[in-house]
Amino acid sequence: MPEAPRIKHITDIAPIQIAGVGYRLVRRELGITAFGTNAFTADAGEHLIEEHDERGSGAGGHEELYVVIAGRARFTIDGTEHDAPAGTLVFLPDPTSRRQATALEDNTIAIAVGGIPGEPYRVSPWEPTLAAKPLVDAGDPGAAADLMADVLIDHPRNAHVLYNTACFEALAGRRDDALAHLRTAVEVNPETRSWAAKDEDFDSIRDDPEFPR
Repeated sequence: MPEAPRIKHITDIAPIQIAGVGYRLVRRELGITAFGTNAFTADAGEHLIEEHDERGSGAGGHEELYVVIAGRARFTIDGTEHDAPAGTLVFLPDPTSRRQATALEDNTIAIAVGGIPGEPYRVSPWEPTLAAKPLVDAGDPGAAADLMADVLIDHPRNAHVLYNTACFEALAGRRDDALAHLRTAVEVNPETRSWAAKDEDFDSIRDDPEFPR
């Protein structure tokens, strides 16, 4: 039998707040496997899309289409601003393009769709990390660490995944695992050493001689 359709209103998917951006994990919520898609919500003056490109360790290297479905936004792409009222399509074929967007009206919503041309879809490393955050917020960092352990199977040398796994493990009291994954993150990307130096998630293991300094 064919699979049943999955229908939800965008506001039925709870936003996850990170760095002032409200992420709604559409792909994960609906169980989509063929392509990446998520939604972003913000009020006037807030970040709608954080500044990024698609070449970072947490990114997927995708070309991306953003669709503004409610409100109005201002996109800044490689330094050039673009007005984007509801109904606007913003397509970025170059993964190296720097992009960000700010909401100009309350309840602005944009949907992003992405993938790599000619390749099967793979979930971007940042997405499960974001999905783990509500588990931490609910007081269960162990469950977040377990979720990230599955992600490490697919991304064993990804600094973004290693670092965030270590964060959750430290919060869960898994001292040895946290130190091991943090050391590997620093090995892969030395910049993570400076992140860890001021990250409160590591306060419980900062006194360990094995903590990267």
